[in-house]
Amino acid sequence: MDELKKIIEEAWENRELLQQEKVRETIRKVINLLDKGELRVADPAADRWVVNDWVKKAVILYFPTRKMETIEVGPFEFHDKMPLKKGYKELGVRVVPHAIARHGAYLAPDVIMMPSYVNIGAYVDSGSMVDTWATVGSCAQIGKGVHLSGGVGIGGVLEPVQAAPVIIEDNCFIGSRCIVVEGVLVKKEAVLGANVVLTGSTRIIDVSGPYPLEHQGYVPERAVVIPGTMSKQFPAGTYQVPCALIIGKRKASTDRKTSLNEALREHQVAV
Repeated sequence: MDELKKIIEEAWENRELLQQEKVRETIRKVINLLDKGELRVADPAADRWVVNDWVKKAVILYFPTRKMETIEVGPFEFHDKMPLKKGYKELGVRVVPHAIARHGAYLAPDVIMMPSYVNIGAYVDSGSMVDTWATVGSCAQIGKGVHLSGGVGIGGVLEPVQAAPVIIEDNCFIGSRCIVVEGVLVKKEAVLGANVVLTGSTRIIDVSGPYPLEHQGYVPERAVVIPGTMSKQFPAGTYQVPCALIIGKRKASTDRKTSLNEALREHQVAV
């Protein structure tokens, strides 16, 4: 990995090196490692996530090394630089027409893709479902047993290379039409109700206790979140702006499906 990283970093600083076959082969090798899940844009550490920005650089450098080509799938035609992912049967992944994943995205065994889209550099772990018209952006990290409901938008990030990707940890439930972007971290077993929008600057306010507790950039473990609004003063007056409200917690349980259903009923969360 050190040798791969060295070559990628040199090519990042000097794009003329992209003309060398050794450099181009190194870039292809990194993309293939991403595709197999043997390399990730971000790795979980003891208490945090570590971003491998050199891997993101390899993804960015991959684009200028590719030529546009026509891809035909039955009556459908695409015109792009990136090949589509293949071999789903061997990977143990269920893919419903018209689901699409690009080469360089990792899909673990038992992942289910309804008609949806997973971009290059993304990582989707085992047992997760990418539901109808959901999108997983470039380099996003999706944990085990996650449900991305219909129309969910998980943002991608390539530049700036030091920016963290969106991370959805294990056993989260992301409700219909939610949007999660700008490197937001949703921690284990959290539940986002329908239409929750989380950006890097969204105020996430825990209102389940006697006084509000504010978070920014991350959702705590097992939090149950709904969309909300708050008053903000502007030169032209006071207006309501979006925020997210934590209204409770999923109970710790070994039966995560049961605890999820209980959380949804108890807090009357629309999904």
